[in-house]
Amino acid sequence: MAELVLFNKPFQVLCQFTDDGASGNDSPRATLADYLRIPSIYPAGRLDYDSEGLLLLTAEGSLQHRIASPSLKMPKTYWVQVEGDISDQALKKLAAGVALKDGLTRPAKVCRIAAPAVWPRVPPVRHRDTVPTTWIELTIAEGKNRQVRRMTAAVGFPTLRLIRYRIGDWTIEGLEPGAHRKVTVNLPAPEKSLRRSKAIGARPGRKRRS
Repeated sequence: MAELVLFNKPFQVLCQFTDDGASGNDSPRATLADYLRIPSIYPAGRLDYDSEGLLLLTAEGSLQHRIASPSLKMPKTYWVQVEGDISDQALKKLAAGVALKDGLTRPAKVCRIAAPAVWPRVPPVRHRDTVPTTWIELTIAEGKNRQVRRMTAAVGFPTLRLIRYRIGDWTIEGLEPGAHRKVTVNLPAPEKSLRRSKAIGARPGRKRRS
């Protein structure tokens, strides 16, 4: 068993507990330490400074690896507000895979959605009366740097707002920005222990002497 912290990261909060990039003349940026007072936990994966939504944190290394490892392909669902009235052709390109500088993205799940009932962003997204916006739901199972923003830009519809709604089975449902809740997660038995248990169970019993 391990404890997992589900945190709804606000806009313009660093996904770390200290602002290592701040110089003496800069105003310190908001960090996780401004919201979480739980010792010895670390983010399982990243979420950009200008993105919002679900961030998972834990003190358990194996759980952190299980969530963050690209090889395990844990799906992540985003609510994305893009500039323009996104076309069916662009949605098909996002679903099939988009060619980025660091390679082709894996196939994704994507669809248009109604504007979700979410908190207002501070500062608000820029608004232009002559340019509509569209919300889409995009699910990917990889984590290239700023991938979602680069994917929508590559098909001609820049991202204006990005909210991560789900990672695996966990969501931000019921969490206001800056709020968190704790859940308990069952960890799989270590691989060596499983092999040993199977080996013991497979041993033939000794024959009794008559």
